[in-house]
Amino acid sequence: MIKAAVAGLGWWGQHIVRRMAGSEVLRIVAAVETNPERSAFAAEHGIRFASELPEVLRDPEIDAVILATPHALHTGQVLAVAAAGKHVFCEKPLALNRADAERSVEACRQAGVMLGIGHERRYEAAIGELRQLVRSGALGTIMHAEANFSHDKLANVPEGDWRASPADAPAAGMTAMGVHLTDLYLDLFGPIREVFAATTSRVAYHRTGDVISVLLRFESGATGYLNAILVTPLYIGLTVFGSEGWAEIRNHTHPDTPGPTTLTVQYRDGRRESRDYDWRDTVREGLETFARAIGGAPYPFTEAEKVGNVAVLEAICRSAATNAPVAVEPA
Repeated sequence: MIKAAVAGLGWWGQHIVRRMAGSEVLRIVAAVETNPERSAFAAEHGIRFASELPEVLRDPEIDAVILATPHALHTGQVLAVAAAGKHVFCEKPLALNRADAERSVEACRQAGVMLGIGHERRYEAAIGELRQLVRSGALGTIMHAEANFSHDKLANVPEGDWRASPADAPAAGMTAMGVHLTDLYLDLFGPIREVFAATTSRVAYHRTGDVISVLLRFESGATGYLNAILVTPLYIGLTVFGSEGWAEIRNHTHPDTPGPTTLTVQYRDGRRESRDYDWRDTVREGLETFARAIGGAPYPFTEAEKVGNVAVLEAICRSAATNAPVAVEPA
């Protein structure tokens, strides 16, 4: 059993605590939060409350720390946790630039601790089936992919909130939703070599934008597109076009809410298959996979993917700022 502390008791930190209740693999025993009013949440869930990260880093009972904190804090906190000899699970994005991502990966490697990353969408059942279709060649040569991850859960964030800050959340919904899509792209199709991004603010997020759209070119030669909107009803979709068929995934609920996902596959010979997948608690699955990896089990994220996704994020932010295509350095 891995005993962990959660740093950050905002929306997602609280969600993590709720989802991990009763886990036989990873138990949350403490929380770190600068807002003392959230101590009541910790008490309600029977976990210790600390106001500063060093308090849990000094605790020999704590094996790992889960970071659900503002993005600009991630690098410093990962380095501090690694230096304390504890495993670290960082909610996405790992960092806001490639250099910091490399520092975090290297610090954990040198300390001999596990570095986990919060991209729970990899664990969805329909994504697993799509991964098999792509890797088996059932869709033929991959030509193009399109993905959208949009919702209004963060539509009413106050102007002073860190989620509306250019320092923590540049390029509209890229750090909130878009990095999940680029992570899936890296997993399914390999490295991304060039991006061309555009943001706009239609009704909210006047400093960072509430819409981001990105064209991508993969190292393989395939092309891609992604979109994320911060102020529209839920829409989650991923479509992959191959020379022998296409496959489309439609999520009917946000990953934090039970609901089905539909996978439709259309083959060149006219066959069409459609099936629904039951909801899986991918937040819990992601953290339990991390905990098992601490014990030596395989972990599905490579170091190149951890760094590579941040390199893509950095290139997208630069492209949106300059209105020009930007090359992504190989990880």
